[in-house]
Amino acid sequence: MSSSRPRASLSRIVDDLGATLLDLVHGDTEPAVGIGGVVIHDPVDAPPLPSHALILGVGLDDAEQIADLLRSLRRGAAAALVLRAPVPLTPAVRAAADTAEVALLGLSRGVPWAHLAAMLRSLLAEGDVGVAEPESLGGLPSGDLFAVANAVAALLDAPITIEDRNSRVLAFSGRQDEADASRVETILGRQVPERFSRMLSERGVFRELHRSDRPVYIEPLPDRRSGLTMLRVAIAVRAGDQFLGSIWAAVSEPLSEERTEALTDAVKLVALHLLRVRAGADVQRRLRADLLSSALEGGAGAHDALERLGLAGRSLVVLAVAFRESTADGAIVAQELERVGDALAVHLGAVQPRSAAALVGGVVYGLVPATEDSVVRIATDFLHRVGDRMCPIIGLGPAARDLAGIVHARACADRALRVLRERRGAPRIARLADVQVESLVLELRDLATARGDRPGESLERLISYDARHRSNLVETLHAWLDAFGDVAIASDALQVPANTFRYRLRRAVEVGDLDLADPATRFGLQLQLRVLVPNRARPD
Repeated sequence: MSSSRPRASLSRIVDDLGATLLDLVHGDTEPAVGIGGVVIHDPVDAPPLPSHALILGVGLDDAEQIADLLRSLRRGAAAALVLRAPVPLTPAVRAAADTAEVALLGLSRGVPWAHLAAMLRSLLAEGDVGVAEPESLGGLPSGDLFAVANAVAALLDAPITIEDRNSRVLAFSGRQDEADASRVETILGRQVPERFSRMLSERGVFRELHRSDRPVYIEPLPDRRSGLTMLRVAIAVRAGDQFLGSIWAAVSEPLSEERTEALTDAVKLVALHLLRVRAGADVQRRLRADLLSSALEGGAGAHDALERLGLAGRSLVVLAVAFRESTADGAIVAQELERVGDALAVHLGAVQPRSAAALVGGVVYGLVPATEDSVVRIATDFLHRVGDRMCPIIGLGPAARDLAGIVHARACADRALRVLRERRGAPRIARLADVQVESLVLELRDLATARGDRPGESLERLISYDARHRSNLVETLHAWLDAFGDVAIASDALQVPANTFRYRLRRAVEVGDLDLADPATRFGLQLQLRVLVPNRARPD
């Protein structure tokens, strides 16, 4: 059963993110219709639009192109188009926007599109699948941190931010234009700038926050060029002994006794909402994982799962994301995978509406309603964005148009992912077609292991000889076969002199009683080396 909870409207988005991030430059934010999704405009491969979509016009700054995009939209298809400020409001752009009934929003300079997409996702997440009717905490909708921020700001008569344990901005109030340049920079970057974090650490502010239940004051810096020109007051938000985050207010003078008490009391309310957000995120993550798992398995509940995910009747591509084989602690790997899953969900939500991603059985899966080539580009962009710190790898399945196709696509993605996990020097993304031979070899290896198959008599003699004499005959044979009999290439690969290599190869022929002139013998040896004795074979 889908939720009846309304999604955030355009007017709500402009109210919460306006002034600092977004500015309404043309059109109207009414009527208050829920936003159906966030879509990044791609002129090469136009994505499907959910009803009342919010379109992010990344890189779109030509007035003629903007007008052409607006003319292509049917009335009601989009609620708003976000463009980097300053927006070129020519008469043609205005007329096209009015005809399509699309509001034009300007994104402030310096705000990364990824940060805007993350903020929008947090606002729209209230209406995601499986969320029950909103509860009320302290008279405010449960988990609505922007509403909480505005309520606290009204009590203190000052603009505030609510930040997590890592100084990342979770929500902020209105009136941020009354604060200083440092606050604006924090909100634009959605994170306290590193130089300020370092300064706060050096002053002992974070240490004081963690051990005190009272407000902590931070004096402005004497150098006005620093941007920190207003007094700050911060207070920790806790649940028992657990540090959840903090509230920061930019004030012109120390708080009065009454407002200090109001801030101290507000901490309890913010803690409840932060816990609700965390609990809601956990519930939503589990629900999405269950629905995605049902869709991928193709059982009796698969069609209903696709309906609830909003993916029924669409051509879908399956992504499988994991890490290469690791010796790290299992709990740490699980945490990192969960973070990758959340990052993938944010990325897919920003670039392709109605995508779904979740951690299922140690692998992060994604279902994306797009062409296979488009998903390759999306996955490649995701790997670039997460960088080398987490370093995930991605296997891709072919496009699927029905339930049986989804099950097959998941199997193909899993097979490609396994090759990437086990093959040294492999790329970070692959379709099964790219690694099909390696996949077949791994599956033959599984079959041979299950049956207890052993190498043939000739290869067994070479293996035994190497074990007794600490020699390298198997490695030499493998290198020669891989080099198609070219001694120069094979000896260079093993970094031994060519004469030494020739001697070892002759000994391999003698010990194994091999006829290397026979094609069938060469093929049989190469297959056995790949399938039956992979650990003794020369590394790929």
